[in-house]
Amino acid sequence: MNTTTPPLPLRYSIAYACGMMGWSMLINLINVILVYLYVPPDNSGLPALITQVAVFGIFNVISLITAGGRLVDAVYDPLIAHWSDNSRNPKGRRVPIMKWAILPSVVFCCLVFFPFNRYESATNIWWLSLMLIGFYVASTSYIIPYNALLPQLAQGGSADRVKLATWQSLGYVLGIGVASNAFNITAWLQTQGVSEKLEALQYTVLMMALVAGCFMWITVRYIDERRFGQTDIHPVAFREALRSTLRNTNFRYFMVADFAYFVSVTLITSGLIYFVTVLLKLPESIGNKLMITMVLVSFVFYPLTNIGAAKAGKKRIVILSLGLLAFIFLGLFYLGKFTISPLVQIYTLIGLAAIPMASLNILPNAILAELIERDKTETGQNKEAVYFAVRYFFVKIAQTLGIALFSMFLLYGKDPGNDFGIRLNGITGFVLCIGAAVLFSRFRETRQ
Repeated sequence: MNTTTPPLPLRYSIAYACGMMGWSMLINLINVILVYLYVPPDNSGLPALITQVAVFGIFNVISLITAGGRLVDAVYDPLIAHWSDNSRNPKGRRVPIMKWAILPSVVFCCLVFFPFNRYESATNIWWLSLMLIGFYVASTSYIIPYNALLPQLAQGGSADRVKLATWQSLGYVLGIGVASNAFNITAWLQTQGVSEKLEALQYTVLMMALVAGCFMWITVRYIDERRFGQTDIHPVAFREALRSTLRNTNFRYFMVADFAYFVSVTLITSGLIYFVTVLLKLPESIGNKLMITMVLVSFVFYPLTNIGAAKAGKKRIVILSLGLLAFIFLGLFYLGKFTISPLVQIYTLIGLAAIPMASLNILPNAILAELIERDKTETGQNKEAVYFAVRYFFVKIAQTLGIALFSMFLLYGKDPGNDFGIRLNGITGFVLCIGAAVLFSRFRETRQ
């Protein structure tokens, strides 16, 4: 640990968080709206755009499309990471790549929500597949170098890494909060003369994507990588970098637990509108109020996460958080079955979920930054982006599996009175979070 390095100035921490906020807005527009738009429930007011016929009896087309896009993206991850780690660009290894990824990320995000036809057709399937691949590749070109900046910028020790990871998490949660307003803005546009709901939703996506691109630009404009990043380059062959990373036993425990967590979280984000409108029979517009509630409650627990990590260690906080999140998933299974008000049910569940998600949004990146720093000290090699790429490879596989599972579950009921498929997500999330907690208990933490 470099004890002589001063903490990162606040203005740079804020600029760094802006990039995550913009990226989060884009990715959560996809996560929150995509399935709902292309596989709408009967009471949504949206037209069917692709066939909902089961493939091989268990898959639907939307699950195969999202899986295909994510798999292409996941294969691309280590390639952009290796390129970034070994870049000799005089302006830095990360920021120049991030800069050129912003515009295509925004454009492809918008095109995802502009189907080729406004009715059910095979052409929409091909269009969505290609636009998703374009979006995932472009957004990966931004987020992999972005994450690799964290250990470079936070060189003041464990506390500095947790602090910067907290700012990063703050940006991510704010991005979710903004993206969750999509249906509210859509409804408002309809009151202003946009007659079709699909068209109003498309205008909403256009506005949000442009704002997201501006936030992503703030990071590349105001962070001088040459001043705060590491400039010494020790190239390592691509295959060797991957092998070395995957041989790290501690990293493997981290990865498997992280994988299970992201599958479970994707079940929540993909299903939120269904939980609200189908299980509780509440309006879509309540979605943003729920996200604001989660953001505000999680903010309360951000400083407590920092204090708890310093006193009890990051590993214990992560395990406790996964355990609490598991029981929250059981609550999802019973939504709408309690005798109390539907509003009380969903606000209670969201408020409780904000507690473990505060720590689980902060600590994994700080833990990974420490693993990277330890590896760099032991090997003398530059593999920061490769570590994050391997992590995000599995995160994307996890998100793909989460969306695929959720989409498959819809085959077993997605409408009022026929909702068992939606409730299956609660049981699945419970099992995954318990499994993640057990696996992460084998992680060996080095206290600093």
